[in-house]
Amino acid sequence: MEATAQEVDATVRAAHDARASLADRAVRAAFLRSAADLLQASKDHLVEAADAETALGPVRLTGELARTSYQLRAFADIVDEGEFLGVVINHPDDTATPPIPDLRRYKVPLGVVAVYSASNFPFAFSVAGGDTASALAAGNPVVVKAHPDHPALSELVASVLRRAAAEHGIPAGVLGLVHGFEAGLELIRHPLIAAAGFTGSVKGGRALFDAAAARPVPIPFHGELGSLNPVVVTEEAAAERAEAIGAGLAGSMTLGVGQFCVKPGLVLVPSGAAGDGLVKSLTDAVSDTDAGVLLDHRMRDNFVAGVAERRQLPEVDSPVTPGAGGEHTVSAGFLTVAAEKLAEEGAYDLLLEECFGPVTVVVRYDDDAQARAVLSRLPGNLTATVHLSEAEAAGQGRGAEILAELTPLAGRVLVNGWPTGVAVAPAQHHGGPYPATTSTSTSVGGTAIERWLRPVAYQNAPEALLPPELRDDNPLGLPRRFDNRLER
Repeated sequence: MEATAQEVDATVRAAHDARASLADRAVRAAFLRSAADLLQASKDHLVEAADAETALGPVRLTGELARTSYQLRAFADIVDEGEFLGVVINHPDDTATPPIPDLRRYKVPLGVVAVYSASNFPFAFSVAGGDTASALAAGNPVVVKAHPDHPALSELVASVLRRAAAEHGIPAGVLGLVHGFEAGLELIRHPLIAAAGFTGSVKGGRALFDAAAARPVPIPFHGELGSLNPVVVTEEAAAERAEAIGAGLAGSMTLGVGQFCVKPGLVLVPSGAAGDGLVKSLTDAVSDTDAGVLLDHRMRDNFVAGVAERRQLPEVDSPVTPGAGGEHTVSAGFLTVAAEKLAEEGAYDLLLEECFGPVTVVVRYDDDAQARAVLSRLPGNLTATVHLSEAEAAGQGRGAEILAELTPLAGRVLVNGWPTGVAVAPAQHHGGPYPATTSTSTSVGGTAIERWLRPVAYQNAPEALLPPELRDDNPLGLPRRFDNRLER
């Protein structure tokens, strides 16, 4: 089933030949909506196939498929609106210093986009997921590298998208699909690939990122690699609602058997009675969590080994021991360690690395200085969270200061909530400083479309030669900035 180099080449070339079929925005939007409709019409069959390969369960998968269809429709609306084109028109102004010529700027598609599917979201971050939806919305054909954990589902979803394309006269090559590790490398190296999106491990993502940069013509690589997603609980918040915070943390870290990219993996909790109450609540809640199945045996082996290595560190305790729950399952748990162990570089740095699965590290700090010392050593993250008391949230105390400390660490900063659950919304940002992502863009939300576009400006071009998007009479009715005035 693995694609040969010749098959990868043929797939990429077919996608490249399909570029013109996406030029019409109305056709593009209709295609995306048809894809969403056909996915929902095939729901029962797709969910059954997904569950057979991932064991994520029909309830979770049905919700994820609904999210995937919503993403497609949301991008169709963005395509219809046209603001993503960023149209700006400046007429000549000889009085400016220096003089301004006739300049007209908008954004055009990059070309064929390679998308590398994720294991943990077989719909929303896979063949028809956010990377594919945003790239198609921008006018780019896509070649998807299927994830080996759900190959049959990948073929089924690709066939649905091709049926949707056919309804609008778009060739099947607009959505290519290849399988295999070597095929993934051939894909990133192919000279007709113009950009790539990836969701997965730091090791795998970094290898592809380096390959993208080492090409004779480097290309943008938008990779989501790994994230610890730190949480800070203030002493006042722990004193006010220790039980609720502990239970909420348990729910977030075990959701989806801990296989979400925004799972809270390190939690700063105050020492003393208030923190003790939170840890007791977390212990009770995690102890009641059933063992679960990870997506494949490689992940299970890595989880069991990773937990064991962390537990062997001196003075690391495990109030609820995570690890092997059975022949195919894992049990949830958490570790605790004193903040002073993480304040300086050393053996405990292992606790600052993501461990994929249902485990988190609770770091007990004595004062604000200790908490800041730990935060200062963290790498980039997708999210960072703070739990404040009612008074702190109202502006009393260090709430604003902690928010400012967390902002450099992550792309999304939460207050009194949990990071699991990434809303598909225009203001969403799912990205962060390296190694969370390799770029500053988002993979969720409407602005993800910007990754697959490049600006181009025309100077002193006769209006008759300009694309319709840049003409004075605005025949397409686009939002634009016209001689420094915003027009909608």
